[in-house]
Amino acid sequence: MKKRASRLFRSSDFGTPSSLNIRHSSFRAEGAFTIIELLVVITIIVILAGLILSTMDYVQKKGARSRAEAEIAAMSAALESYKADNGIYPRDATATDTLDARTSGNPTNYQAASLFLYNSLFGATNGSRTPASGTKSYFVFKPNMLGPADQTQNVQYIRDPFGNSYGYSTAYQNSSATGYNPTYDLWSTSGLMTNPPTSGTDTITPQWIKNW
Repeated sequence: MKKRASRLFRSSDFGTPSSLNIRHSSFRAEGAFTIIELLVVITIIVILAGLILSTMDYVQKKGARSRAEAEIAAMSAALESYKADNGIYPRDATATDTLDARTSGNPTNYQAASLFLYNSLFGATNGSRTPASGTKSYFVFKPNMLGPADQTQNVQYIRDPFGNSYGYSTAYQNSSATGYNPTYDLWSTSGLMTNPPTSGTDTITPQWIKNW
């Protein structure tokens, strides 16, 4: 009986350890990725990442344009309220009358006119972030609409969603040969920093967000 029992459990009946290792190694080799397969997977990942990034950039720009359109519409409504009370739109001979949207596309040149608009609509003096006592506010600006972003500093300009100054001009009121509107021009360059051409096809201002 002992011989028969040991015969039942001899390792030779189940294969040697070396043969088990060989079969196991062969199984792992068959299940591994080849270099070509890995390159294909990496290529697909890179393509998908590029598509996601381009989509995110488009969505961000679309959102910024929508916000700029809404802000221009809101400030335009405030300007109408200002005119109803004062008989004129906010206008300054050294700032808004001299800024011509047809020739100036650099937002760094807009800050003086933009600050004058801020003071007029908010009822502030010298860019203060609180309105002057007894002065009517026609528009309450959100912190992200004001530059610089540091709220401990006085306002220097009204900031568009692209991080630049809004443009505000009354040049047409000063001279009908300049500006676009006999009332006022209010616009964002939508992130562009190029002056409109003085002649030829204008491909710059059609990309702006504007009230004309």
